Amino acid sequence: MPNDGVVTMGDNVSRRGFLRLAAAGAGGLMAGALGRRAAPSLAGSAPDMVAQGAPGPAAAPVAAPMEHGSGLGAVGDVPVRLPGIDPMRYLTHFDWGKASRLPGGRTLREYQLIAADHEIEIAPGVKFPAWAYNAQVPGPTLRAREGDRLRIKFINAGSHPHNIHFHGFHAAGMDGIEPIPTGKSFVYEFDAEPFGLQLYHCHVQPLKRHIHKGLYGTFIIDPRQGRKPARELVMMMNGFDTNFDSENEMYAVNTIPFYYVRYPIPVKQDELIRLYLVNITEFDPINSFHLHANFFDVYRTGTRLTTAEFTDTIMLAQGERAILEFRYKRPGQFMFHAHVSEFTELGWMGFFEVTANGAT
Repeated sequence: MPNDGVVTMGDNVSRRGFLRLAAAGAGGLMAGALGRRAAPSLAGSAPDMVAQGAPGPAAAPVAAPMEHGSGLGAVGDVPVRLPGIDPMRYLTHFDWGKASRLPGGRTLREYQLIAADHEIEIAPGVKFPAWAYNAQVPGPTLRAREGDRLRIKFINAGSHPHNIHFHGFHAAGMDGIEPIPTGKSFVYEFDAEPFGLQLYHCHVQPLKRHIHKGLYGTFIIDPRQGRKPARELVMMMNGFDTNFDSENEMYAVNTIPFYYVRYPIPVKQDELIRLYLVNITEFDPINSFHLHANFFDVYRTGTRLTTAEFTDTIMLAQGERAILEFRYKRPGQFMFHAHVSEFTELGWMGFFEVTANGAT
């Protein structure tokens, strides 16, 4: 498979080579005892705000002693101000589009997505030749309410034909299977339905190439009646084939392996957490999510407001997604990770930092 660039870190990183680097702490990728740092703050976007495509700056981390996870994680930081992703900001940043009113009172939401070639840093010193929407992988999390009219202007500024396929209901002409040539644009327009946790991605052949290189994102449609208040977080399970042998060398949620080990996600004791979980991993048939010391309610695809599934582990094929809801009864640091050991060892793991009630 052509790689359209070179993954840089001396030589290309093989799967077994990455595991050896993990054990030795070589190349700045992983090492033994890692000082845990406090997470940057989480700040969600208010509805109807126009979100920008480029990731914003992260709060400066503060050193703290390691409590759990000794020997796990990456040495050094990925510069989140460059094209790519700021994993902490991505968790809570929703693009509600530019809102206006249509005749009859319905809300029209307008978005713009630009596909382009971007070299991104997915681990300290490891550069990946990505194809990205709005200079980030995953692309922006689009959000709307059930029944809104959506208008998405797509611009292909990349070196190959691209497009956008949206999961959900729409006319055949809006299905996003026709390639849009380089330098051209297309406007996708449809109603936001059904409510739930949806997905968008490039649908140009070969699919595995266009998806793996980064052209995907999450698309949330809230039900008309809304959902109960919660701390809302978005996680896309993804992987990276750094030597283009159709086998992933790194796994993550939100692109950067071990990021949430180094920067645990802050939540509060007893608060409702709503996790929008999407699997977009290429080259592996199944990915999974396991929550330590807790269970969660599962709303598969988010298209129903009731559930009969209460568990601590969920398996998802590529393109499957689920809304998970849970609370922590106790303060402390709690791990989450893929329940495939190799995925965990290659980067797909993190921690929630639960603050006690009344703590500041």
